[in-house]
Amino acid sequence: MAGRSPAMIVTNTPSRDLAYTNFAYCSPSDLRNFILPGSRLAYALVGDVFVLSIAGHDSIPSGQIALNAIQRRFAKVSTGDSISVSRFIPPENFNLALLTLELEFVKKGAKDEQLDAVRLSQQIHKRFSNQVMSSGQRVTFEYQGNGYIFTVNQATIEGQEKSNGIERGILSAETYIIFEASHSSGIKIVNQREAASSNIFRHKEFNLQSFGIGGLSEEFADIFRRAFASRVFPAHVTSKLGIKHVKGMLLYGPPGTGKTLMARQIGKMLNGREPKIVNGPEVLSKFVGETEKNVRDLFADAENDQRTKGDQSVLHIIIFDEIDAICKSRGSTRDGTGVHDSIVNQLLTKIDGVESLNNVLLIGMTNRKDLLDEALLRPGRLEVQVEISLPDENGRLQILQIHTNKMKESSFLAPDVNLEELAARTKNYSGAELEGVVKSAVSYALNRQLSMDDLTKPVDEESIKVTMDDFLNALQEVIPAFGASTDDLERCRLNGIMDCGPRHDHIYRRTMLLAEQVKVSHGSPLITCLLEGPSGSGKTAMASTIGIESDFPYVKIISAETMIGLSESTKCARIVKVFEDAYKSPLSIIILDDIERLLEYVALGPRFSNLISQTLLVLLKRLPPKGKKVLVIGTTSEVNFLDSIGLRDAFSVSYNVPTLKKEDAKQVLQKLNVFSSDDIDSAAEALNDMPLKKIYMVIEMAAQGELGGSAEAIYSGKEKINISHFYDCLQDIVRF
Repeated sequence: MAGRSPAMIVTNTPSRDLAYTNFAYCSPSDLRNFILPGSRLAYALVGDVFVLSIAGHDSIPSGQIALNAIQRRFAKVSTGDSISVSRFIPPENFNLALLTLELEFVKKGAKDEQLDAVRLSQQIHKRFSNQVMSSGQRVTFEYQGNGYIFTVNQATIEGQEKSNGIERGILSAETYIIFEASHSSGIKIVNQREAASSNIFRHKEFNLQSFGIGGLSEEFADIFRRAFASRVFPAHVTSKLGIKHVKGMLLYGPPGTGKTLMARQIGKMLNGREPKIVNGPEVLSKFVGETEKNVRDLFADAENDQRTKGDQSVLHIIIFDEIDAICKSRGSTRDGTGVHDSIVNQLLTKIDGVESLNNVLLIGMTNRKDLLDEALLRPGRLEVQVEISLPDENGRLQILQIHTNKMKESSFLAPDVNLEELAARTKNYSGAELEGVVKSAVSYALNRQLSMDDLTKPVDEESIKVTMDDFLNALQEVIPAFGASTDDLERCRLNGIMDCGPRHDHIYRRTMLLAEQVKVSHGSPLITCLLEGPSGSGKTAMASTIGIESDFPYVKIISAETMIGLSESTKCARIVKVFEDAYKSPLSIIILDDIERLLEYVALGPRFSNLISQTLLVLLKRLPPKGKKVLVIGTTSEVNFLDSIGLRDAFSVSYNVPTLKKEDAKQVLQKLNVFSSDDIDSAAEALNDMPLKKIYMVIEMAAQGELGGSAEAIYSGKEKINISHFYDCLQDIVRF
């Protein structure tokens, strides 16, 4: 900030040596107007152009300010002119993190000079410490007997990417200085990397949330350790260690987890050339050789830089989005042109060929790592491979905070919104899906302010509030791709789950214990359970209930009804995908419903799909990746068939879900309350040894009454089923 002060008359600097200090000078009596409160430092804002440190000198009359020739040229004034001068009080957090200076000789045509950036940086810090440097400012200084001028090309304050006004700040002991010099200047900078080794980053420290990145702190720590730690140290340190910098990294994981965001922000964090962002398919061309040329062009600037500047070259970042589109395994495509193979070859040559570059960082992103050519993933190429997985609860909270921060600052977020509760509810939501939840919640809030009868009606901004109910409605609208298939599971247990006697209860409790075992076990990341029994005995309903009540974030059911008309290979691919998706979640349940139907089993023959059976055998024994846990529940009515092909042995545990005996059936009928107390024993006797599904069916039929239409009264308890009509319906069921 600046304080008001009268205009002053410009005069020359009192002596030649004072001209190299970059100070402005005034009379000791005027100096009192510029000294900072409680400090010996004095700053003056000169002509609203730049800020100079100011000192007193006895030879200068009151009302005059002494500027050297460079300062007068920058302020566009001459000696004798009047210029406004006011006290400048630096704001908080005004220290420079980064200063980029372009050097030239004061006298044109001076002999060539080689400058050591380490020593020069020490001199700049010593001579101009606590001075304010402004972008565009030119400063004269003397170094080793020569007169130099430096121009401030960049002045970045700590924690600030860009200033809204003039870039300026105070040169402190921690300011990193980068020196530049044109080829025509006759100045050559050496040891630049040692002088500003940590200037690979724009900032001294990172707050990932300020970059819009939530829940990826551990992943970023891995990336920093593997890809950037060696670049922070001076070149002579890495050369003594005998290591080369990492030239490539691969970010992989489910869609919407923040891979592209992470790559873009890494590009912004680094002090190098503006990152080149390439979408994989954009590189492809229909013309022969054009695709390979496009790949070469991406590396052309880096090659020129390394050729001319060597180790002093800045870092070039190339970001490949959807890299699997162009780097598929060689020989895997059957297009007959060999284009994809030649792209991979060209890229491998550029990254780690005979003339490999050391000033390039290639960042690739994909959600299909399995499609990439193996040679691309070996050390020296895309060697740093970081999985950007689904965020945990703390990560989801950070992401929700990022997306609701502005509405909270603007008082649009209602006080009842509990982000911690939302983070707990949104298991297996990706970052993109959480953003979708916030957008959906906002749409509910905005919709309340609109009138469909008059859309031109003015909106009252003050009354816009996004409430917790809006977020809960949004959760019903935005369903996670890797979440629980609740609708499919509910369809499999339309009648709910009911106490069907001790045997069913025992199986249910034992299977729930298996789910708990998967959660807490360190030695059993995969547990498989087979529920076998007669058709209609309630196996699928029990498995679905366990899937819902276990509260696992990922629950999927694989059934034959979703694969009608598909070929064997396509069915296998569908089954494999469900398992692969499960491996992306920390806890998963997969239900293989009616396994014999999945295997296309028919009793006559017997015939079944060997391809699918072999696929299931492999998947049921394949351990999930580290940190992931899976419970597989299979159901079958043909256990002898599964036994004959060896599939039953693939399950860790097998439970027989029986038909209902008389006492079990009576328990079900008492819960349903559809028979009179006089008839309930007779009805239970008739239902002895019948599957649960058929019991529900015959009761549904009997509840309609002889003339129909009385089911509602029966289920409400107002009427009871006629026992004789019940026997008639039972005969129909048994007959079929």
